[in-house]
Amino acid sequence: MNKNVFKRNELLAQKVIKGLESRNMSGYYAASKEEALKLALELIPQGCSVTMGGGESVHAIGLPDTLKQGNYHFIDRDAYEDKRAAMLLAYDADVFLSSTNAMTEDGVLVNIDGNSNRVSAIAQGPKKVIFIVGMNKVCSDVDGAMKRARNVAAPINAQRFGLNTPCSKTGSCMNCKSPDTICCQFLVTRYSRHKDRIHVILVNDSLGF
Repeated sequence: MNKNVFKRNELLAQKVIKGLESRNMSGYYAASKEEALKLALELIPQGCSVTMGGGESVHAIGLPDTLKQGNYHFIDRDAYEDKRAAMLLAYDADVFLSSTNAMTEDGVLVNIDGNSNRVSAIAQGPKKVIFIVGMNKVCSDVDGAMKRARNVAAPINAQRFGLNTPCSKTGSCMNCKSPDTICCQFLVTRYSRHKDRIHVILVNDSLGF
């Protein structure tokens, strides 16, 4: 990576971390995927229950595979025939892993969900939520973050899942009410009432969508 981009990301990450701290959330900066994996494991106690709600960025740093091989109770919903049962287990998990569709420079997280299992677990349930976030997800403000979530993350995910939505064909949000829409619930996390619950690891890389 260009050293100027690296420095820019490092400086921006410090701004984001300060914003998170002002919102009763914890932020960390990882210079690489490997460092992000190390930080995440430091936040996850041995023997605890861990699950996740999708999250390409989480997979990108190799966290699920590492947890499956270690001393953790990893709840892998892909291994469950009853997906709903697996999703419900997330609300009582010790740790929930996720990425975010977008976030602001002052620490606000913006997420859109179709089934809403991910945004509901972020909001309430698991004792700890750990976000893995590439610096490509950071936007200047909530309006920019919402636009990114709707016009970048949503169309790509709709295409990835083979959904019949207008955005999967046009590449941008059409504010649809399609039966396949994945923009059912919008969650803006601006503050955490519970200290030490939400942790955001910012990664000096372009991760996820």
